[in-house]
Amino acid sequence: MKGFNRVLFAICIISAACSRNQEVRDYSFNAVITDNVLRNYMERAVTMADFLSPEPYTADGPYPYREDDIRMIKNIAPKFIGRAIYRWGTESAFNDPDYLASAEKIIRELHDYDSDIIFQGCVFEYVSKEVETIRIPEWTFEALDMPVENRTFRYDDMSDPSNPYFGLWGTAGLVPDITKTETRLWFMFLIGSYINIGCEAIHLGQTNLTGVADADNSVWDSFLSCVRKYAFENARRKWILLDSHCGPDDMMVGEKSLLDFKSYPLRIKNLIGERPRTCVLEKGYLDAVYGRTRECRTPSGHYVKALPYLVEFDNYGISRHPGIAEEDYYVWGYDEISWLYLQGSPDAINRWLWYADNWIKTNTTDIYLQLPVSRVLVTGDPHKPTRFRANTKSEACPAGMDVEDAVKYIMLDRK
Repeated sequence: MKGFNRVLFAICIISAACSRNQEVRDYSFNAVITDNVLRNYMERAVTMADFLSPEPYTADGPYPYREDDIRMIKNIAPKFIGRAIYRWGTESAFNDPDYLASAEKIIRELHDYDSDIIFQGCVFEYVSKEVETIRIPEWTFEALDMPVENRTFRYDDMSDPSNPYFGLWGTAGLVPDITKTETRLWFMFLIGSYINIGCEAIHLGQTNLTGVADADNSVWDSFLSCVRKYAFENARRKWILLDSHCGPDDMMVGEKSLLDFKSYPLRIKNLIGERPRTCVLEKGYLDAVYGRTRECRTPSGHYVKALPYLVEFDNYGISRHPGIAEEDYYVWGYDEISWLYLQGSPDAINRWLWYADNWIKTNTTDIYLQLPVSRVLVTGDPHKPTRFRANTKSEACPAGMDVEDAVKYIMLDRK
């Protein structure tokens, strides 16, 4: 660890010296966002899942050490904080005013420190019956040009048995169908609620699931027009960044992209037969997006040769073959973020982060690594942590994994 810290210190000195000769990056936008400003944000993107969700409403278990996270944000200086607030079930959290008020308080505190930071909320492909406890605000109907009704959400109206993904979650919940009016009301409520507390980005989850019945994306197109109108009237800078986990040809209407950028897993390739847990990135592996970005017209109205992507260490659980490498979406049997944690030491994790970032910069021009700071882990071992924490290990964050400096200097090294 001491050797790696010396390397980081050298990088810090070099980066600081070089920064004097670099232009100050532009993070300004209003009503539209330029391609250059968007890419500046992509270069300073991190994942901090659940960071804004107060106890007891975190989606992925307890979230201690929030004060140290605020310290870390001020140290590493991210400009885009992904997955900061979302629901995966337990939607009744919205009935407690403290749920959104606590999140808004943190956003305001950090905006007082750096007003350029974008916080991202999420709208996922899962809804439970708890939505029936939430009364629909008048502004939700109005945002969709619908007559105002005095009622709660109707769970059963968000999908039906004809949808291919109707039973995906069993009896626990539904994949909401965007072609259903009730789903659009629910999504508008979520998006508007996050905009109202200061979020300027929304991740739309797996739109290939929620939009399976919308083959030509016409419903998505109409709905997101309402979202952008609401953002123009209510968002901090009159614009909302929209993305989803989807392929290069998805969420398009002709040559127009409905999204500002797209997101995808890293798609880490197992080196079968090599020493345990050895992996690389490779163009053409499974459905990896490297080299597959496409030209389009963006929601801001300008033409780009390739819509940018964020690739992230995704979480999706553990396979039936943990520790065994197969040619599938699991990395030696684990999801990507859990595999990264299982590298076993800060040095090993940090080396792979540097490798991944350098490989992406060398082999692509339109893809950016979203660096992991906080995300749920599924290792199958009850004695191991349940959350990846990049924080420097300290009394303020004893669960820290000493990845903080690597995250900071990787971002500094990008320009």
